[in-house]
Amino acid sequence: MTEKTPPSPLIIGVRHHSPACARLVAAQIHALKPRHVLIEGPADFNPRIDELYLPHRLPLAIYSFFSSNGPLDDRRASWSPFAEHSPEWQALQVARQVGAQARFIDLPAWHDAFADTLNRYADADDEAHEARTAAYERALCDKLAIDSRDALWDHLFEGELPLTELADRLQTYFIHLRADDPGSIGNQAREWMMARWIAWAMAQGDGPVLVVCGGYHAPALAKLWRDCPAQAGQSPPDVPAPNANVHGVATFGSYLVPYHNKRLDAFTGYASGMSSPAYYQWVWEHGAAGAGEHALKAILTRLRQKRLPSSTADLIAIHTHALGLARLRGHTVPLRSDWLDAVATALIKQALDVPLPWTYRGPIRPGTDPALVEMMDVLSGDASGALAPGTPQPPLVLAVDQELARLGIPLNGTLDLNLLAQDDRLKSRVLHRLTLLAIPGIHRESGPDLAMGRGQQECWQLRTSLEQRAALIEAAVYGATLEDAARNRLEEILQQVAPGSSRIAVLAGALNRAAFAGLPVVSSRLLDELPASIAQEGHFDAFGEPLQVLFTLYRHGESLGMVGSALLQTAVSAAFDRALWLLEATGSVPPEQQLAHIQAFQAIRLIVRDALATQPGSQPTLPALEPDRALAVCRRKAQAVDAAAVSRGAALGLVLSLSPESDSQPDASALLQSLPTAHIGDALAGLLALAREQLTQDRAFVSTLDSLIGTLDGADFLQALPAIRGAFAWLPTQERAALAEAILSLYQAPPISRRSLLAELPTLSAESLATHLQLEQTAVDKLASWGITLIPPQRDAISTLN
Repeated sequence: MTEKTPPSPLIIGVRHHSPACARLVAAQIHALKPRHVLIEGPADFNPRIDELYLPHRLPLAIYSFFSSNGPLDDRRASWSPFAEHSPEWQALQVARQVGAQARFIDLPAWHDAFADTLNRYADADDEAHEARTAAYERALCDKLAIDSRDALWDHLFEGELPLTELADRLQTYFIHLRADDPGSIGNQAREWMMARWIAWAMAQGDGPVLVVCGGYHAPALAKLWRDCPAQAGQSPPDVPAPNANVHGVATFGSYLVPYHNKRLDAFTGYASGMSSPAYYQWVWEHGAAGAGEHALKAILTRLRQKRLPSSTADLIAIHTHALGLARLRGHTVPLRSDWLDAVATALIKQALDVPLPWTYRGPIRPGTDPALVEMMDVLSGDASGALAPGTPQPPLVLAVDQELARLGIPLNGTLDLNLLAQDDRLKSRVLHRLTLLAIPGIHRESGPDLAMGRGQQECWQLRTSLEQRAALIEAAVYGATLEDAARNRLEEILQQVAPGSSRIAVLAGALNRAAFAGLPVVSSRLLDELPASIAQEGHFDAFGEPLQVLFTLYRHGESLGMVGSALLQTAVSAAFDRALWLLEATGSVPPEQQLAHIQAFQAIRLIVRDALATQPGSQPTLPALEPDRALAVCRRKAQAVDAAAVSRGAALGLVLSLSPESDSQPDASALLQSLPTAHIGDALAGLLALAREQLTQDRAFVSTLDSLIGTLDGADFLQALPAIRGAFAWLPTQERAALAEAILSLYQAPPISRRSLLAELPTLSAESLATHLQLEQTAVDKLASWGITLIPPQRDAISTLN
């Protein structure tokens, strides 16, 4: 007797969101009437699979998330989208129609197998496989003279083939696509899970088993399931929970979210999607011929709305070209690529600088013709999903609803807040937390830029939208309460600094947002990592404004709950230490960086002055801060002849402003006298920016400054004038007048009212004034060549000041 071959499951490999594959799956389930329909999808959703049969509006997705505060501090998010023309959606619907039990069989999307996957339907999750797939598809394109993978797919499968031929083609295609590729570690783990489900269903012996999975997995599953032990009556495979030893305390789960065609479209970067989901929805509803008619009508309507070329003659030309291209390519009716190529041929008259957008995957490239951009937008569609009432949602959504209701914040209209009022401050915190989570419909129209800045009024524009609900569900990856979710998102921002960005600026910006949102506390892990992150900042100039913002929040942010924050204490101490370390280095300071450079000195002075003001015996404001070190570094910088003049001036100004009675620091007059003419103004700017109160009242310094300017000849004076005038800009108006009085007194001039001095201040820029003086000097020199000698103009500090 010959041994009877055990039955096999019917495994249908598909491309996600392909109408042809959806048509095949629906037909096969109707014909086979299986007992079990197993679908690639998150198995942890099986206990709630009935939620997918509620009266939702497509598209929607299963959103799976994972969040842990353990050693890895890991967060993951993944989506399993469904459109009506998705094979997985049709498998769910038709399974219920024939009385089959539908189940998802893949690992949960929060499993380690998906650690680096942005979307669980992205079957090719490793570079080696992607390269093999691209090579295989490129070889087919070359053989068939087709220019893109999407056009190749349409040519092979979307032409309304007989179902038998379609099934054979799909099987052959995916067998060659997979070849002998063992798959990545993540894919191997997923396929073992799916194979165990198939073996379990087959072992029950209660009816046929049909499997719907990504085509890449199908050849492997056809072999692998036989190696999985299973017995009748056994429970289905367990869904593995996160490893507590690796991840610590973890929050995870899967929920339905409304989706949108734009997110479903491959042109937005969704690697496993079909491009132009609206077009393929028309294919599903009306067939390939009807889809072309709908597409052509919608494209021309949009072009006319945008006042782009779209005449009746263009319509005739597009239709004629599409029919001709279909006949040339062996298509019974024009397919998507035929219509797109026909539109480009008929409407685009000039040479293109970038490839046609349907010949590549990913976002449309800059420089694409506007007509083509509009056309792709039409074929993408604007359909947005909506969940049926009563659909379960993660705890964060309910927590936000309760928070908004408790504070009386309506998400509809304009909301004006006074930040000095406690109730309004609480409302502001909630809204800032929602903006940290990037929830749509929450927009601050106006308000102070800095949490400790001037202005205490905020105006918010609030609205409710479908995208808002989806974003709230997706934000569940960050936590179950609004405060926890916003804090975790803040920590993520603090840990992600784009290449080329200033780390301290990003940190100050994020902590300023934290102050608005009332989030003074972060994890101990972030506190431990923060100094090392700040230590990677490579520019002293970057510390000016950010360090002042952080210190002001730390010392004076009582109303924001930020005073004494461990986070701010760590950030300020680490930034102060790094700034002093960078200050030790030598180098020039470009003119455009001088303001930032001086502001960094001002930030150091602000912190050191506060530390020196601490009463003896009391607890220092910042225990790790060393004010004497800062003064020593600045003394060395002021004496360093190879340092930039502005650095030397600012360093000396800092020392003079904090320890004016000390005899150990260099003299400001001596510093100016030791510098070349071109650098006097730079050093003076640093001095006046840091120690203007001391220097403008120092008669010896004023006298030296006046003498120094008076000794400059015409050329040197013109060279030094712009920088010196720029240095005097650090003096407020009244102090400039006081300095002018001090200079006049040197010449024993009669008193002039301060109002008169201020009234005489010119409005010309330093550059314009230098130009006019240059013309004056040229005239004087010309007269001298004719033997006419004029008394040269007097060069003194007051003439430069005014």
